[in-house]
Amino acid sequence: MTPRAAIIGLSGPVLTAEEAALLRASPPVGVILFARNIAAPAQLRALTAAIRDILGAEAPILVDQEGGRVARLKPPAWEAFPAAAAFEGAPEVAAHANALLLGATCLAEGLDLVCAPVLDIRVPGAHGVIGDRAFSEDPHEVIRLGTAWVAGLQAAGAIPVVKHIPGHGRATADSHHELPRVRACPAQLALDIAPFRALAASGAWAMTAHVLYEAWDAALPATISPSVIGTIIRGEIGFDGVLVTDDLAMGALSGASNDLAAASLEAGCDVVLHCTGRIGDSAALLAGCPALTDRAAERLAAARAVRDAFHRREPAALRALRDAALAAPQLPAGADPTAREA
Repeated sequence: MTPRAAIIGLSGPVLTAEEAALLRASPPVGVILFARNIAAPAQLRALTAAIRDILGAEAPILVDQEGGRVARLKPPAWEAFPAAAAFEGAPEVAAHANALLLGATCLAEGLDLVCAPVLDIRVPGAHGVIGDRAFSEDPHEVIRLGTAWVAGLQAAGAIPVVKHIPGHGRATADSHHELPRVRACPAQLALDIAPFRALAASGAWAMTAHVLYEAWDAALPATISPSVIGTIIRGEIGFDGVLVTDDLAMGALSGASNDLAAASLEAGCDVVLHCTGRIGDSAALLAGCPALTDRAAERLAAARAVRDAFHRREPAALRALRDAALAAPQLPAGADPTAREA
């Protein structure tokens, strides 16, 4: 059965009978897991195995594991990874090694798509929802470190999902709660899209920003804007990989999730993301969600092929390289490589 063009959340740490029945009757492309789904390594491996028993061995299972504030796998069961900002000024090998270790940690638990790195520019005065999740205020530094990060995740066997195309860094509101409106001119926005353009052919997936960019589309946020997706993301940026929405249940978007799913797919997204984990929400979304298109399936296969070409594991040696690089004097004063989400 061709899967629906959707990735859904689950309710808790085990796959319920209702969820299993839904996955069989209306299979999504994959699943995304959150803290509510993660209790311990053995439990998590059992959950990811149960998902793949139904959806298949290649079904993507996503996790937000950036390091720092955004981490679903946490101590004491898993290593704490630094926030992206800790790597500003550090050599690429530190970012690559960290991403490989992080990716290997996720892969060991059956999580093969890592929603990272954030390629947004850190903009002074913007909302703190991005903040230290971004590598730098400098697009060139974001490109340098983002390139190493993507390659590190792929080397671990994971597929990266870069965030939040075409750029969330200027937003003065948190899209989890309301729709940000960015009034920057095209010249300013050109800086924001530069990292996504540089990584456009990397084999990573990309996650949309629920942001309205007045210079590009004064009426619709990027996720449901045919103009932004067609002209900017697919055109100017040149991204031809898997384009997945941010969570359709976030406060930035108004309307029923199944209507938003249709609008997102019609606008040019390949897959929609719906994260509440409530069985009624998921069933309604999947009931009205179109099947994955052939073109989207080709993009999924291409991302796996790039990942397979990079795949290798050198965790012990790379841990030493990362730790040595982060201890070097070029790390910015005040950066805390061990900071993590409370």
